[in-house]
Amino acid sequence: MATRARKSPVTTLERGDIFFVYRPKVGVDQPRRLDDVSRLYMILRPERRRRFRLIIIGQKTLPRSRQQKAWAFVDVVSTRAAEVEDQLDPETYQTKTRGERKIPAARPAGEGRYRIVRHGSHTHRCYVLELPEKTAAVQRAFHIAPEASYVVSVKNPEQGSPPGAGLSEGQQAKFPRRLQHVFGDRRFADLDPPDLLDIEGAEIVLTAATADVSRELGIKLERERETEASAEIFNDLKMEPDLHPKRPLFEGKWA
Repeated sequence: MATRARKSPVTTLERGDIFFVYRPKVGVDQPRRLDDVSRLYMILRPERRRRFRLIIIGQKTLPRSRQQKAWAFVDVVSTRAAEVEDQLDPETYQTKTRGERKIPAARPAGEGRYRIVRHGSHTHRCYVLELPEKTAAVQRAFHIAPEASYVVSVKNPEQGSPPGAGLSEGQQAKFPRRLQHVFGDRRFADLDPPDLLDIEGAEIVLTAATADVSRELGIKLERERETEASAEIFNDLKMEPDLHPKRPLFEGKWA
């Protein structure tokens, strides 16, 4: 009689709030598709720690299949929500040839809960959306599913990068000894401990795992019903509703 294979144990390393935010390209006030977008951000706010991590997704989309990967890096880490939110505000600058140029305000595209877990020999970052209640055009463009899991690993800055890939040497993370020790002589390490994300310049790779977190990992990601009044992206991250268009967050439609 065949025996059922034992599932690898799952240990939660960190949990908290997750936000997805996108910024239109310079001069694009009404984005309508991915080509109108300059950057996709992922923001993590761990529970029981006053910390915000602003992460830039390099390809502007999350991976959807196990053959797809997404490179990302930690841009800003702060204990102050305002310091992260300032990175998302509109900006104006002068150029010699075109005069004044405007960088539009970023738009919230998703809010939910996340966990970083150890699953056997690797680590996952999984999440479930609370807003919008139903995903639509904006979320489809960035491959932001209602629920998803990704195998996540962190790049060893002391191992270098292929020419033209990753951050420059001056931009790469400088991990303290206790964190650099995690890598040993390996090129990549698991995201364990999650403190690796507390260093600006940390580079990570996300590999799509599953859209059914409960089935794969045996954990249930709890979602709460959120409204404009209770949305953490406005209350905790301090995004100003009058400055950052809300339609993508609540309706999933471009704005």
